[in-house]
Amino acid sequence: MQQLIVIEGPTASGKTSLAVALAKAWNTVVISADSRQFYKELAIGTAKPSLEEMEGIRHYFIDSHPISTPVSAAQFETEAMELICGELALHPKVVLVGGSGMFIDALCIGLDPIPTNTDVQQELRKELEEKGIEPLLLELKETDPEFYHQVDKQNPMRILRALEVIRSTHIPFSDWRKNELPKRPFEVIRFVINHPREILYERINQRVDRMIEAGLIEEVKNVAKYRNLTALQTVGYKEVFDYLDGKIDLAMCISKIKQHTRNYAKRQLTWFKKHPDTIWLNAKPVGELCNEILQFVEK
Repeated sequence: MQQLIVIEGPTASGKTSLAVALAKAWNTVVISADSRQFYKELAIGTAKPSLEEMEGIRHYFIDSHPISTPVSAAQFETEAMELICGELALHPKVVLVGGSGMFIDALCIGLDPIPTNTDVQQELRKELEEKGIEPLLLELKETDPEFYHQVDKQNPMRILRALEVIRSTHIPFSDWRKNELPKRPFEVIRFVINHPREILYERINQRVDRMIEAGLIEEVKNVAKYRNLTALQTVGYKEVFDYLDGKIDLAMCISKIKQHTRNYAKRQLTWFKKHPDTIWLNAKPVGELCNEILQFVEK
């Protein structure tokens, strides 16, 4: 059976270089499961790997879509499954890399066929902007207490998604998530790169400084006309929009990006812990991590 080797980890944990090393060892390709690296217009703020960092390894779902056509987890699942079962079917192993837990799970496990409603999406985003998250949390608690007690309450996108479904269908979001998931034609082996918290935070701070030096402010200016899209309602872009709007100065903007990225990393780690079969690897040089995974997979 084909194997899907998953390299997960919080932002700035070193996933890209490890995925490339594994792909070289197995003479295979990399599928990216980063919810913002799909978009051609975004590079610096998403830490998209450069051609040099890819080292000649074919990467799928990098620069694959325009930002004007947002990619959902369900769409990613469909397109990635078609790719694996078609073009990549003869590869004994394929490497999946990313930090977007929902997109990784969509491919590895599958998603329930939950409906979408763009009108309700826009309505909810407007309410979030005008009134904040608390009234929406209260609505979720009243309409779907089961999901309310499960959801990460620091993640507005998850809350908006649940309310979108509830308002559209008048059925609790938790009920939609109980359908039987499809079987996968491949074996999934998941690894998480785990750094000591203080080292991870320093890596994040250094990465943000590099992003600013590389021209993040200009990148955000260039995509300003898309600022209402979900892909730009995220860390690194929201803060720069506040700076460009004159709400905060540059020093505060940089400080907030670092703080919010650290918060995001904590949420990523919480998500990864949901899967008891995942193998957690203590961070070490890429060559050592690569050998550790090779030995585990091929034993």
